[in-house]
Amino acid sequence: MLLLDRLRERRRHDADLFLQRMFITHHPVTLAGYTSLIDLPRTVMLLEQQARNAIAADRPLFALESGIGECMNEPDEQAVIEAISEGHVIVIAEHAGLCIKIIPVTRTLSRSIEAPMTENVLRGAVSAFNEDLDTNLGMLKKHLLSDKLRTRSYCFGKVRRRRATLLYMEGQTNAALLNALTRRIESCLDRDVPDLCALSKMLGFNVWTLITRFNTTEMPQDAASALGKGKAVLFLDRFPFAIVLPSLATDLFASENDRNYPLLLMSAVRLLRVLAVLANMLMPGLYVALVSVNPEALRIELAMSIAGSREGVPYPALIETLLLLLILELILEASIRLPKTIGPTITMVGGIILGQAVVQAKLVSNILIIILAATTIASFTVIGFHNAISIRIPKYLFLVLAAIYGVLGLFIGMVIVCAYLASVRSFGIPYLYWWRARENKHG
Repeated sequence: MLLLDRLRERRRHDADLFLQRMFITHHPVTLAGYTSLIDLPRTVMLLEQQARNAIAADRPLFALESGIGECMNEPDEQAVIEAISEGHVIVIAEHAGLCIKIIPVTRTLSRSIEAPMTENVLRGAVSAFNEDLDTNLGMLKKHLLSDKLRTRSYCFGKVRRRRATLLYMEGQTNAALLNALTRRIESCLDRDVPDLCALSKMLGFNVWTLITRFNTTEMPQDAASALGKGKAVLFLDRFPFAIVLPSLATDLFASENDRNYPLLLMSAVRLLRVLAVLANMLMPGLYVALVSVNPEALRIELAMSIAGSREGVPYPALIETLLLLLILELILEASIRLPKTIGPTITMVGGIILGQAVVQAKLVSNILIIILAATTIASFTVIGFHNAISIRIPKYLFLVLAAIYGVLGLFIGMVIVCAYLASVRSFGIPYLYWWRARENKHG
């Protein structure tokens, strides 16, 4: 058989590929698959049991109705290798000239369900998605038991194939969003999607953007809530997050977990997040504006206090602020990349010892240390790690404008940022849209 010869030739360069010759009820067959993906002994036992059941039911062994697999019509080497790469076992019946694709007993290659790594929950379910797509689907369906939930499966890429599943609620998901999204996905199935940047390109989003066009969440309840509100959710295999489309401004401040608190407390927490975002973007620029351009706007006591704290600092306020912001960004990056065992130590060294040292060396003022520490903490009060990263960029725009125009520069920066946010759209849906109103209109 020519196909079998080609597989034997391929095995010389692919040590993981097995070709197991055996007999199923006196019929010679060859099994092909990857040893790293398949539990071969248990798969053989399963196959023999299915064959005995087919014979007991007086059904043809190598036919569709036998129930032992799916016949591949005139398969070539590429189709067989793709099926094997997806984790299937190919049964090659030499005497009948048939190839049957069966679902084997797979090896356990995924970690167990654990608590989220980047999102914390105080009240609510703490199980988080992992790298296995089917596990993620099951977890989501546990949180959203509805006959309106629909799924569409895709496989991206030619060289680096990756499974994906799109979920939406029939009758609730915005029809224009769903049509545009599925049309875009189905037209780009030949593209490789190794990361979120490639996914963003595939979906037609500009990669040079300040804000994310989709949210990622580890929490099944948040993904289920997004589906219930009429959004779409995309899962990629080996990616332990749900990708929620589209991303809106309200996603920065509202989480499904908030609803486990009393209404008054929930509103206060969300208002606090709004203030935190404003503080993160405006406070460094406001410090520079009031120190270097508009000191007359301060009370004389406060102006004297700030001037006293900056005594001996050789740099202008802009350079002083940029220097400390750079140090804080380095600490944040280091705390993410370093091993967990030494990460807290480096954070303490960077935050306390280094901070105290730069003040004593007269490189920055005490007040600036307080302002930038508060703004850095404020950036992580928003919902979602992607959103927390996004709001770290605009404060540099405010900083430069404040150094040039003072307080007026902050107003100019706010106009620019608001105009930019108003121009952002995802599949025709504005970033500043209030989603619930749209849900009722199109549901």
